[in-house]
Amino acid sequence: MQHWIASTEAYVKAQLQGAEGGHDWWHVYRVWQLSKRIAIQESADTLIVELSALLHDIADAKFHDGDEELGPARATTFLEQLGVDAVRVAHIGNIIRFMSYKGGHNEGAFYSPEFAVVRDADRLDAIGAIGIARTFNYGGFRNRALYDPAIAPQPGMSKEAYKNSTAPTLNHFYEKLLLLKDGMLTATGKQLAAERHAYMQAFVHRFKAEWEGLDG
Repeated sequence: MQHWIASTEAYVKAQLQGAEGGHDWWHVYRVWQLSKRIAIQESADTLIVELSALLHDIADAKFHDGDEELGPARATTFLEQLGVDAVRVAHIGNIIRFMSYKGGHNEGAFYSPEFAVVRDADRLDAIGAIGIARTFNYGGFRNRALYDPAIAPQPGMSKEAYKNSTAPTLNHFYEKLLLLKDGMLTATGKQLAAERHAYMQAFVHRFKAEWEGLDG
């Protein structure tokens, strides 16, 4: 079954060539590595975890006109062609379908130990130093302002408002990134998130101080 993982890695690399820098092959790679690390600690099915991690962003809805079923559909088709059995294919499809944040409106829709591992790994890559870099890269990709003190963050907005938001990039920390630590599902994820969260808090504090011409 190791050939399934090697074939999936090659497929994802090819599909994500030229992708936005925060959602490219290297994002997938980091989530894959984190997933393997967490899966060992949480005694999860490593085959399901690895295939799900590799395929989780094969067609991110935000880059495909909001189509939330395209990713699971592409992953399912690929896995079926690879010869993966129907039970595993369905499980992986559900992991991909339900792991996205969507403004916090996707919580509790599906659960398995493998889902918890991959979702935590994906969210860990959204916080800490890498999370900061990814957030500002995506903000630049969308030509968003860095920060505007006159535009207040809106945590808890509706799923539709979250998807359509054009707010300054710093607002995203309050609307999503600083909320992720408390939503981790695994003990390992919670432990890893704590340090990354603290790093991010310090960054936001320093950013806002420097915005006003001060030091941290």
